[in-house]
Amino acid sequence: MYEKTIRDVLNEIKEGTIKIDDTVDILNNLSYEDIGFAKIDYNREVRKGFPEVIYCEGKTPEQVREIALHMYKRGSNVLGTRASLKHYEALKELCSEAEYFNVARIISIKAEELTPTKGIIGVVAAGTSDLPVAEEAAVTAELMGNTVKRIYDVGVAGIHRLLSKVDELRKFRVIICIAGMEGALPTVVGGLVSCPVIAVPTSIGYGANFHGLSALLTMLNSCSSGVSVVNIDNGFGAAYSASLINKIGE
Repeated sequence: MYEKTIRDVLNEIKEGTIKIDDTVDILNNLSYEDIGFAKIDYNREVRKGFPEVIYCEGKTPEQVREIALHMYKRGSNVLGTRASLKHYEALKELCSEAEYFNVARIISIKAEELTPTKGIIGVVAAGTSDLPVAEEAAVTAELMGNTVKRIYDVGVAGIHRLLSKVDELRKFRVIICIAGMEGALPTVVGGLVSCPVIAVPTSIGYGANFHGLSALLTMLNSCSSGVSVVNIDNGFGAAYSASLINKIGE
């Protein structure tokens, strides 16, 4: 494998201190690393602007630890979603830099601090019960180098709470809007702002909510322009898309 880290290569490309032929050779060698139970996609940072993310649910603590440590040693920032405390404890034993975000269920190791964006991602949540998904979105966006502002507990059951934040909402470059129950909040927010709104249905609600299906269908049928929808409880996916939008022109 090539000895330079991904960060070294990216910096040399930006500075123009590396030849095109050399770049192609290096990137080919950075394609992935096979560690037996996983193939780590080191080339993803070059393609997408952020390293491969570890989905921890379903993986053993030992598997998460090995993937994370291989990435960190190669100069990658590490982000693991749907992580349990056991995943974090296994990683913390060998890497003191590891952090755990309990509500978001995220583990992180920073190989390099990213410069916060000028554009702001707004994370807007309907209720306190939606916070695990909202925090997954907010923390993911922050770890990807975005400036994030949270506005929580502003659901349509008390819409005056949301309307008091309209001026703030209109300053965001992109909004992630999270709601369970009937999922009406993203449609309301979409009608108040000009920026893209990424709607996230959550599985919060009573029986006819069908574990988030009713909120998903409401959001898919939104009459507000500029509202897109990710899967149920997928705060990470919303944050990734919001990050790509937010960094255009940065």
